Amino acid sequence: MDSVKPGKYRHFKGKMYEVLGIGRHSETLEEFVVYRALYDSEFGKNALWVRPKAMFLEKILKDGKEIPRFEFIGD
Repeated sequence: MDSVKPGKYRHFKGKMYEVLGIGRHSETLEEFVVYRALYDSEFGKNALWVRPKAMFLEKILKDGKEIPRFEFIGD
């Protein structure tokens, strides 16, 4: 999968997020995923986050298995 669609995602550590869309860096034009936390944290309720799209889509190694960093859950 090389695209990110809006909707709910589960981070591999278990917390839930909602992807709002894709933004671009104003100078490099690199794509970033814009998403918000669906939980309260030290950064406030529904804190917004950005992450490079390539990093958002990458797979990580957890317990000897390769899994997505963020798993699409649904709309």
